[in-house]
Amino acid sequence: MTQPPTYPTPPAGGQPPAAGGVAPPAAPAQPGPTGYAPPGASAGPPPSPGWTGPPGYAPPPGWVPPPRPGFAPVPVSPGGQPLASFGDRLLAYLIDTALASVVAVVLFLPVFMIFAHRIFGGIDQAHPAGTYYAADAESFITGFILPLLLAEAGLFVLMLGLYWLYHVEYLRRTGQTLGKKVMKIRVVPLDPTRTLDRGMAGRRYLVQFVGAMFVPGISYVDGLWQLWDKPWQQCLHDKFARTVVVKVAP
Repeated sequence: MTQPPTYPTPPAGGQPPAAGGVAPPAAPAQPGPTGYAPPGASAGPPPSPGWTGPPGYAPPPGWVPPPRPGFAPVPVSPGGQPLASFGDRLLAYLIDTALASVVAVVLFLPVFMIFAHRIFGGIDQAHPAGTYYAADAESFITGFILPLLLAEAGLFVLMLGLYWLYHVEYLRRTGQTLGKKVMKIRVVPLDPTRTLDRGMAGRRYLVQFVGAMFVPGISYVDGLWQLWDKPWQQCLHDKFARTVVVKVAP
């Protein structure tokens, strides 16, 4: 009896050889998408979360995953730095205000004590008969009220000058006051190609401090404006000076 011809064992996963024992040539490997690693490649990090490309392929270099559901992307300045939050800016402002209050008390307290001594020691004067009589109105105005108003005006101008030195001259050196250093935030120009100068810091000062002294309620509007300002979260003094406040890397 004639035996049937024998054929070699086909390779695993391959096609059976054609008659005569010759296996067909293997199909050429198809190249994958440009910039992707083929399946089974061990080089490179595992795929990033959120990658929805072909299974087994790594994302291309520079690919940024989309934001996760429920998490808003961190807003950044035109220079790519994360913007400072409302809480950080508020705490920095409170720290600077506390320092200014200490300076104001040191300056005003001696003046107040001098005038308090004058008013309590000079308004009522002892009469020889043992009774007291009030000093006349003219002496009260010229001897107490007028000097007090002049002293307050002088201290007011002095405080404006100290605020200028602190919030303009000191700020423009590094973009930070002491409060901003504690909270790790910095004032930078909106245009990333520029540097913070005296003009920018001066415009911030005019709106934030001088304007707040003469326009009732403007300080609240100025400070809260960043809560709805898009996309740079600027206060009014930031807009006037064309600056933004960013978070400093720890």
